[in-house]
Amino acid sequence: MPTRLPHIFVEIGRFMVTGGLSTLTSVLVFNFLAHGLYLTDHPWLAEHPIAAFVIANVCGMLVSYRLSRTWTFRHRPPVHPDGGRTAFFAINLVTMPLAIACLWFSRHALGLTDPFSDNIAGNVVGQLIGQVARFYLFRKYVFRQPVTTSDLAHHPVSLLGPAHRMLDTEAASDERA
Repeated sequence: MPTRLPHIFVEIGRFMVTGGLSTLTSVLVFNFLAHGLYLTDHPWLAEHPIAAFVIANVCGMLVSYRLSRTWTFRHRPPVHPDGGRTAFFAINLVTMPLAIACLWFSRHALGLTDPFSDNIAGNVVGQLIGQVARFYLFRKYVFRQPVTTSDLAHHPVSLLGPAHRMLDTEAASDERA
């Protein structure tokens, strides 16, 4: 355990940088769509801040996946054959309501509709809550712990994950034949 402790801090640091860059992308897109970002007096989605938030976060997800796959978790092989894309986007979509709820609460329960309140509610508070959930879920379901040869020697079947079921199925079909 002590040898893995420093590595998790590196992973957390990289995850935070990745999250920061993807959040920056989301913030810029959201503020352009919902508030004009000082570029227009007539923002495209001024009357639909939740839709603007969802679109902005999908853009942020694309940045986040690319950085997570190539930098943050590059040493971890993906759990799924599609490189973890489906699980990655599913986890993001499942955790997005946390930030949307914060934005909705600020807008509808507190009546705060200014850009500062929107950004604090959705892009700070909501995103921080979502980041904690995503870090855990990504490590568990998208990017697995690398397997060493000593791990395989001690626990060969349990480390194969779903692959050991294929071996059991093949053995059972051989026995029937």
